[in-house]
Amino acid sequence: MGHRFDHAYYERFYLDPKTRVYDQRKHAKLIAGVVNLVEWFGVSLDRVLDVGAGLGWWGAWLKKHRPKTEVLSTELEPDVCRAYGHVQADLVSFRLPRTFDLVVCQGVLPYLDDAQAVRAIDNLAAMCGGVLYLEAITKEDVAESVDVTRTDLTVHTRTAAWYRKELKPHFRELGAGLYAARDAHLPFYALEAAGK
Repeated sequence: MGHRFDHAYYERFYLDPKTRVYDQRKHAKLIAGVVNLVEWFGVSLDRVLDVGAGLGWWGAWLKKHRPKTEVLSTELEPDVCRAYGHVQADLVSFRLPRTFDLVVCQGVLPYLDDAQAVRAIDNLAAMCGGVLYLEAITKEDVAESVDVTRTDLTVHTRTAAWYRKELKPHFRELGAGLYAARDAHLPFYALEAAGK
């Protein structure tokens, strides 16, 4: 889509109090919730992968609260990678030969077309040995949930059903954006996971 995830982008959507959706303090609550739920499910957070890491809020939180956890973060723009210590990588082609206990993919997939998003989901699945945290704006979100004056809408808006269909072969949906890797064989109570 020719989108640049540069400093102007992050200033507009993450830093400027007049135009951002939320700040780092509120984001920390999300991170704490995800991390605590993943640990509750019995996953030891030894390795975390954060794709499209942006300003590095996940990594900063983990460094402070889980200092023994190894964190690998990726981003597209070289300047942002240099500023925040990310590896420059495109999720469409990025696949490591190892797995991570938690994979974070927040706001990346909507910037990819359908074919790219499918390849990216396959790569996420290959690298996730525990739980995926996925955030992707959908058609339903644009119609019902998001503040359109503060949300970047230059994305491919797909239905939630589209994402669920593509994720299902690889993951079990847990809710709240959490998906357990099928290969992880994590035990869940009947009401903790949506179906088999």
